[in-house]
Amino acid sequence: MTTDGEIATADLFARYVAPTYGRLPVQPQRGRGVELWDEGGRRFLDFGAGVAVSSLGHAHPALLDVFRGQPGDLVHCSNLYQPRGQGLLARALVEDVVGLPGKCFFSNSGTEANEGLIKLARRFGEVVPAAGGAPRREIISFTNSFHGRTTGGMAATGQDKIRDGFGPLMEGFTHLPFNDVDALRAAVSDRSVAILLEPVQGEGGIHLATGEFLSAAAAVCRERDLLLLFDEIQCGVGRCGEMCGWHAIGDTRGIVPDAISWAKGLGGGFPLGAFWIKDRPAGEGRLPDLLGPGSHGSTYGGSPLASAVGLAVLDTVRREGLCENAAALGRTVLEAARGWGHPLLSEVRGLGLMIGFEYDEAALAEVPEFVRSGRPASLFMVDAFAAAGLLTVPAGARVVRWLPPLVAGEGDVAEALEITRNVLDGLA
Repeated sequence: MTTDGEIATADLFARYVAPTYGRLPVQPQRGRGVELWDEGGRRFLDFGAGVAVSSLGHAHPALLDVFRGQPGDLVHCSNLYQPRGQGLLARALVEDVVGLPGKCFFSNSGTEANEGLIKLARRFGEVVPAAGGAPRREIISFTNSFHGRTTGGMAATGQDKIRDGFGPLMEGFTHLPFNDVDALRAAVSDRSVAILLEPVQGEGGIHLATGEFLSAAAAVCRERDLLLLFDEIQCGVGRCGEMCGWHAIGDTRGIVPDAISWAKGLGGGFPLGAFWIKDRPAGEGRLPDLLGPGSHGSTYGGSPLASAVGLAVLDTVRREGLCENAAALGRTVLEAARGWGHPLLSEVRGLGLMIGFEYDEAALAEVPEFVRSGRPASLFMVDAFAAAGLLTVPAGARVVRWLPPLVAGEGDVAEALEITRNVLDGLA
């Protein structure tokens, strides 16, 4: 759309923005709650939420209060000092989210938080080496995982499409089948130092870890003195119906990771990442203290403004009962969509408001529009839903993700289900 004689937004992107994303032809301009409007005034139901980022939706009063107030005092100051808000946010994560003694580090994104987990594991492998004295450097992760797009995050990620074309990546990662207990036990060796996993794989297609698999991973870590690292960038902070995503999977209360990474929904749209480190022995010291002065850092991480935003998000999630809301709405969606028995759908799975719709490519091959598009099923369906007013997110070749704001209501879910069903019926 062109306004005031200026170049159209789509042309600005074509001319000046690197083509690193497959972008939909949507130019967002404003949002309120679960709704988003483009430059032409068209309304969308936003069930992508910035890929699980806008946990409180658009223009939530709690965040507007922070943006109106905190910049009047401090936006940023160096981490050479002690801004109180950072300490308060760390306390909230330790005491209210995890509920176990530990310490936190703050960054700006999920991939940075995961880089911190990788560095923590590497340092732990130096301090607690193998029996022969050699450092332990092997980190075990899993197929279909996604841990970021830095070189370390790509190396940890178990998807060739993320890793290919960048030459040699960081060594020391082994990728195993997800939820395969036997493969995990067989792979652990004296070189192994950590197990890194997403309790619910997001970008890989909404694959849930089983309680048995999480319990086995925790047991292996205890037996072999490995670190158990949970990447909750997408599934944490209420997204799955619990503040800690793995708690929503089943009887997992006895499973305690050694470190957890967060981002996305923690900042509600503001750049904020973090990781928690359990207070446990590590050699002659304690695990959180392995990242001492000079070992790690972030210029902007945990700024006064970011910390105030994070505190507002955590307070709102608790005060408005958004974990319970996510759990209840997720059950509604799964029951309804599974009940359709639609020929284009092969499976619907998820927890809370982290739901994957997997499409049957063989059935879609009978749809002329899909064949003409030449696109993967996920991208074709995301385009079709956007054309009908519903914004969703692809995951791999066949899965479309629902990641709506945690403030979504029953009416929003009902509307999204109606749009989805109408689009599918129209195609079929």
